[in-house]
Amino acid sequence: MTALTILVTGGSSASGVAAARALAAAGHRVITVGSDEARIKAAAAETGQDVTPLVCDLASLEAVRELNSDLEKLHIGGVDGVIHLVGGWRGAKGIEDQSDDDWDTMERNAVTTLRNVSRVFYGQLEASAHGRLAMVSSTSASAPTASAASYAAAKAAAEAWTLAVADGFRREQSGNKDAPTEQHSAAVVFVVKALVDAGMREAHPERRFPGYTDVEDLAAAAVGLFEQAASELNGQRILLAK
Repeated sequence: MTALTILVTGGSSASGVAAARALAAAGHRVITVGSDEARIKAAAAETGQDVTPLVCDLASLEAVRELNSDLEKLHIGGVDGVIHLVGGWRGAKGIEDQSDDDWDTMERNAVTTLRNVSRVFYGQLEASAHGRLAMVSSTSASAPTASAASYAAAKAAAEAWTLAVADGFRREQSGNKDAPTEQHSAAVVFVVKALVDAGMREAHPERRFPGYTDVEDLAAAAVGLFEQAASELNGQRILLAK
């Protein structure tokens, strides 16, 4: 496969660094995006690869449109993949103390950023011969608890949006009965219990992190998306929880 252009959002996180490193090592052109210039530049440098860091408030649709314009100014062609790693966690004791602030934060991070990125880059992903959109969800989305109601609800909404994008790809690429095209774009959901990285293991050597997914395994799964047939991937919930 020829080198693809892949956008890694949430690029300053441990999972963002791991995904950018793995995708660049696989020969792809990687652009990492974060909201803080110093952090995203440091994260790009940490990959040890030729990764381009850009700053964007993904919760702003206008800012994401400007990000697309910035890519055009850098003479970067259409985006072939988006690995969306923006998230966060908010919990409480139960239903009654689920705060509006927690909900607003989760809705903005888990849902709004995904909606903005997927809307702006949808046409490019659909047009690409290897278009891929992936987001990370949680096992709690399908087995929510009262204490994590806001978190689980936001993740469930993000999953629904991603599967709707998958339906869009399916309709665009196989809906014409007279001239159907081979499925070449796919939207998928990676499902984890939680993520763990080397820094977390070092900080808590006494913990075993049962069921957690290492960010390096998530990164490998992201690389694998571009090595599998879109028809087999599109609309799938891929369980990475152990």
